[in-house]
Amino acid sequence: MDNTVRTGTESLWSALGGDPALVDRVSFTGPSGLLPARLPVMDLARASVAVAGLAAVERAGLPGPVRVDDGAVATAFTSERHLRVDGRAPVNFAPLSRFWRAADGWVRTHANYPHHRAALLAALGVPPGTVDDGAVKAVAAAIGGQRAVEVETAVYGAGGLAVALRTPGEWAAHPQGRAVAEGPPLTRERLDEAPPRPRSGPPRVLDLTRVLAGPVATRTLALLGADVLRIDPPGNPELPDQHADANVGKRTSVLDLERPSDRRTFGELLDAADVLVTGYRPGALDRFGLHRPGLVTARVSAWGEHGPWGGRRGFDSLVQAATGIAVVEGSAEEPGALPAQALDHGTGYLLAAAVLRSLTERDRDGGTRLVRVALARTGHWLTHALPAYDPGRHLTETEGPLGRLRHALSPVAYEGGPAGWSRPPGLPGADAPAWTGPTA
Repeated sequence: MDNTVRTGTESLWSALGGDPALVDRVSFTGPSGLLPARLPVMDLARASVAVAGLAAVERAGLPGPVRVDDGAVATAFTSERHLRVDGRAPVNFAPLSRFWRAADGWVRTHANYPHHRAALLAALGVPPGTVDDGAVKAVAAAIGGQRAVEVETAVYGAGGLAVALRTPGEWAAHPQGRAVAEGPPLTRERLDEAPPRPRSGPPRVLDLTRVLAGPVATRTLALLGADVLRIDPPGNPELPDQHADANVGKRTSVLDLERPSDRRTFGELLDAADVLVTGYRPGALDRFGLHRPGLVTARVSAWGEHGPWGGRRGFDSLVQAATGIAVVEGSAEEPGALPAQALDHGTGYLLAAAVLRSLTERDRDGGTRLVRVALARTGHWLTHALPAYDPGRHLTETEGPLGRLRHALSPVAYEGGPAGWSRPPGLPGADAPAWTGPTA
């Protein structure tokens, strides 16, 4: 196993409380060079998938091995792009979901859902009936005349989604950036001493999540045998292409938790559930009394549950922009992006692994369990815990007749071998046409 891959897998498996010896069961295969980026995206993808597999074989009592194929991983991390519905390609981003130039930088918006689009237009003073081409021009003009943080504040205040582009240093100094940096990639807690409650049949999972991390987690749990029932509110369905990609293996239903009859139905489902996975803003569902003894509750958020942005909505693209990832992956001319929505997918597989580990421990030791993950925490793990390619580690400097040279070290290395060349390059033609050592 590559050292970087093993380091990432060991790090996540340790955060999950898993037995370190199980990491030896993982093998990595497949083509190299997939999901190319400045940041170690492929290592994040491999490690998150690997720990999901480890948690699955641990729970099933299987000997392994866990095989992680890079081709399958890279394809799964871009699953929404490969989707076809009767030959039609998906629509992954609406026209108003993009980067915009502000007066002092860039702003990233997310307006795929109709209510988020309406909030964005309202915040910027654009008439709600403006069609896409006109809306793009109007939004560009409105954002272009304001500072990026002003747009961020106004759009969030109106219930929309926008963030100012920040550098890694700016995010590290931001109060939310500091709150994210203080925590691990995930947290798991035992909340009480509820007795063990092993189930003879498949675990029952109530899915209250949307794009994309939560659905990836519950899609994975469904693959591994869970009975997953997704609940959506009426009048606000999932986007069709997102539904087709993320809900394979699940059943879906509609309940209005504001209606007493639907709330009773939901309560009955929750009474018999093993797992509840939520993707709503932290605290948004507390009033419905979701606690049940022995339940595993898994919560996914964009920014984490602590800090000034703990109650904000967010998506992968926004987290990339706010945390400096878009700067790292961009150029001097414009921001960039990871080659996949890797924060979403990586967090999803990590969440599935955390649910499986929590079920294993609950069935054995009892206890009500709480799991929390966040896209921003996964982003911090990607940018700080995984070693990225740094050419400087493989360069050296040498003084010589040509001046001070910076040059690459040789990749040929073995114990007892040379650390470098014995002499620098000289001036062209300056050496005598003769051997320097003794003649035979």
